[in-house]
Amino acid sequence: MASIRTRVTAAYALALGGTMLAFSAGLWTSRRSAVLLELQRNVSMLADFGHLVITQAGTQNTPVVVTTDSLRGPELQPLVRARLDAVPGFLVVSDSLRPLYASAAVRGLSPEDIAELVSATLRLSPEAPVAKVQLTRDQLLMVARFEDGQAGPVRRVVAAASLREAAFFSSEQFDVFVLIAPLVLVLSASMAFLITGRAMRPVDVLIHDVSAITDGRSLHKRLPVSESDDELARLAATLNAMIARLEQSFTALRRFTADASHELKTPLTVLRADIERAMASGPRSTDGAVALEEALQETARMADLVESLLTLARSDEGRFDLHREPVPLDPLVRDVAETAQILGEAAGLRVSLSSPDPVTVMGDPLRLRQLFLNLVTNAVKYTGKGGKVELSLVRRGDTVEFAVADTGIGIAGADLPYVFDRFWRADRARSRSLQRSGVGLGLSISQWIAHAHGGSIIVASRLGRGSTFTVTLPVPGPETEAPAPFNS
Repeated sequence: MASIRTRVTAAYALALGGTMLAFSAGLWTSRRSAVLLELQRNVSMLADFGHLVITQAGTQNTPVVVTTDSLRGPELQPLVRARLDAVPGFLVVSDSLRPLYASAAVRGLSPEDIAELVSATLRLSPEAPVAKVQLTRDQLLMVARFEDGQAGPVRRVVAAASLREAAFFSSEQFDVFVLIAPLVLVLSASMAFLITGRAMRPVDVLIHDVSAITDGRSLHKRLPVSESDDELARLAATLNAMIARLEQSFTALRRFTADASHELKTPLTVLRADIERAMASGPRSTDGAVALEEALQETARMADLVESLLTLARSDEGRFDLHREPVPLDPLVRDVAETAQILGEAAGLRVSLSSPDPVTVMGDPLRLRQLFLNLVTNAVKYTGKGGKVELSLVRRGDTVEFAVADTGIGIAGADLPYVFDRFWRADRARSRSLQRSGVGLGLSISQWIAHAHGGSIIVASRLGRGSTFTVTLPVPGPETEAPAPFNS
């Protein structure tokens, strides 16, 4: 495969060659037409001069045509012949049937060419006074002038000239083109090759810099961007943006892998220790039963983690279907609030629900319940004893807002952008204590469910003063039809 530099040079040479050929053809055509026009003008002047001589002779008292020899027939008088002999080139004067005079150039032709020329002159008419005649070794351009009867039997005066001049000019122009065109093409192609190479040099530098970024460990590098706002500068900026996104994705992937490994390592270690303790105890030992119970809890925790990871993986691949149907939110929120009150009683805090607005949305009831329950469970988990959690469901025009506000530990402002990241947990140092154990995937799943329903989820929080999570969902109009199942 030829390089861009070679292809550009070849295309330039081809375009230049075609342009030169077209220009030369146009120039050759225009110059040939000009030469032919100039030649016709000169021949017309000769014909006009011969016509003038015949006309002046006809105004005198002496006859223009005389017969000196019965064998030769009529011919112009000697004085007129002498005047016409001074005219250069081919000149023929004839009556309606035969020639009366032929110039020295005509008499110098071969008999066959003389017969052809005379025959051609007799075929000229006032409607077609210009014609060409092909002789043995030449081609003549003829122009005729016709008499009006003042010159007696003389009917036409025909002048002619050779077309070799125009042919010589065309041949000379072609020779010049053949000699100069290759030189111009070679020089132009060489200059194009050098200029293209210089123009493509930044591309080579760009290729070298991109090839240096070969794996995820070198994604912190960036390509140099020139100050000029040309195509290469925009390409470098676009590649930098793409590399930045790749770096972010690789970083998130590494963090996700590390967090998932950590989350799986801890329950597996606990599970192994519990099983070993149960095996070391007797079959009816209390320690063995406790160990098996702890192992069962860790197994359930691992199952929840795997299920959450599977849910997110399917949503990332677009293979998770939502079965949409009309869902009244107020009874769903009341049910979630009852569950939250049970959890709140065990944690020593108060859970309240303001009067929910009656509203119906199109969605998956199981996933919406999971969304609301995740937020409520998260609020109860991070709210200390004696605190409170408030739930609300308010319709605002074409949307409905479900909010969960707590008086818990809150989230630092620097951590707010990462709240919905996978495996992120507030208060990591204490996340394993006070029954706050979790895998850090609940908010990620909640965000996915909200987006899958065409809504959004936001958080407002201050460290030590609690947090408020607000879910906004669209409310269909009275004539809105149920959409097809959503593929995330």
